[in-house]
Amino acid sequence: MSWWINGGVWKMMTMAMIISFVQAENPYRFFDWKITYGTISPLGIPLRGILINGQYPGPEIYSVTNDNLIINVHNELDQPFLLSWNGVQLRKNSYQDGVYGTTCPIPPGKNYTYALQVKDQIGSFFYFPSLAVQKAAGGFGGFRILSRPGIPVPFPEPAGDCTFLIGDWFEDDHKYLKAVLDRGHKLPLPQGVLINGKGVSFSSSLTVHKGKTYRFRISNVGLQNTLNFEIDGHEMKLVEVEGTHTVQSIYTSLDIHVGQSYSVLVTMDQPDKDYPIIVSTKFAAKKLLVSSILHYSNSRHRLSSASVHVEPPADELDWSIKQARSIRTNLTASGPRPNPQGSYHYGRIKISRTVILGSSAALVKRKQRYAINGVSFVPADTPLKLADYFKINGVFKVGSIPDKPRRRGGMVMKTSVMGAQHRDFLEIVFQNREKIVQSYHLDGYSFWVVGMDKGRWSHASRREYNLRDAVSRSTTQVYPESWTAVYVALDNVGMWNLRSEYWARQYLGQQFYLRVYSSAHSLRDEYLLPKNALLCGRASDKHTPFITP
Repeated sequence: MSWWINGGVWKMMTMAMIISFVQAENPYRFFDWKITYGTISPLGIPLRGILINGQYPGPEIYSVTNDNLIINVHNELDQPFLLSWNGVQLRKNSYQDGVYGTTCPIPPGKNYTYALQVKDQIGSFFYFPSLAVQKAAGGFGGFRILSRPGIPVPFPEPAGDCTFLIGDWFEDDHKYLKAVLDRGHKLPLPQGVLINGKGVSFSSSLTVHKGKTYRFRISNVGLQNTLNFEIDGHEMKLVEVEGTHTVQSIYTSLDIHVGQSYSVLVTMDQPDKDYPIIVSTKFAAKKLLVSSILHYSNSRHRLSSASVHVEPPADELDWSIKQARSIRTNLTASGPRPNPQGSYHYGRIKISRTVILGSSAALVKRKQRYAINGVSFVPADTPLKLADYFKINGVFKVGSIPDKPRRRGGMVMKTSVMGAQHRDFLEIVFQNREKIVQSYHLDGYSFWVVGMDKGRWSHASRREYNLRDAVSRSTTQVYPESWTAVYVALDNVGMWNLRSEYWARQYLGQQFYLRVYSSAHSLRDEYLLPKNALLCGRASDKHTPFITP
């Protein structure tokens, strides 16, 4: 086993040297993953997919709060590859974030070992390939973080714990989709919707026992569509959203936007027969639907495709906004530590700065581009975090994206980086003037979703904020011609990606990096560059620091 570093092969160091920056007293879990191409047929048509250890979707990561995860990734594709960890907060360690702004890609035929610590976290998340449009071919999987023994969970132990990875699906090869975007065109509409890699209705089933309660973790790993999840005849009790225990409200269906993860409890209290689990598109020009089977163990009644139907609400937008506002934090539940989650009260902290982020779409030199505040992100020739660490000039400029939408001039193309200070407390307003639902994600953080409404945000909108029990999460939707406001405490030093989760928009510029800076340069605030870090671009001739065991 070896690591590719600085253009050559460096023999495997001792494990203690690799992971010297994580806390040695916590347990370790080791993973060895081979990334390959393989034939998959989600809609019955053979396609080239991205597999992990021969699996599509990839293996699920099981972990416990504060575990150290050592994930050795062998790239056997014909192109560079990176994995990112959607919603997993890598404390003090943006080097392991797995996006191009922080990490050099793993070259074909080489490997890289991620060293992560899921510090002070619980919840349901997922991982995915972050380069180009590889996400459209697979390479994703579930990521669950369980509570430590002795930390109370606000519901009884379920009889089973199942993950549903749902997403829209394109029948075109991921390289073709990238070429479409590179030529300046929009992506075509998706051809289907998948549940755990399957897009043919009733191609999979889940057997349950009457009277038992099961936990279902649901993540939207798709490229662009909001999806609605429901189980015919059954109610879902929401218990967790991206690491936050929620008020346990009851829903018959849930809108899950791109990049979001939900966790529900479902009690099998219906007559013994089969029921469809239905995933369908929302706010989409083309209605798509797929279903699998919830099979009661004593059922003799089999479903047919005619059994599946969806009756959308009369006003999808108002219904969805009302549901989103109803999702709140359970202030009586423990988080990853015994103290109540509400003890750190975000509603009483003074705002350091207000940032208003507006999206836009335009043609630049006859090619489709997307932007935030009029700036369309252009990847640099060197990962920004490495350029910052080695003080390489000319790669990016802090402040290259404004705090508010540009009022004049056309769209500009830059390697946009917003600067912020460690311990600042930000109010971020996502203003959407377009007629589509948008979805935004911030790596390295969870934020409180304090408000959302139709129309244009103003200072008076703060009167509508939930300053008591707003849900804390890492991905939020912004409805058409609407706004969403979040609060975020900048307690995690590093270079963090803020992006659209609509992947074509992200790829064509609707993203930037938030540089959270501390002048202390202390290991209490941020870990050193890992010894096994890949070096590329203008950092190729640099040297990683020597770390003693």
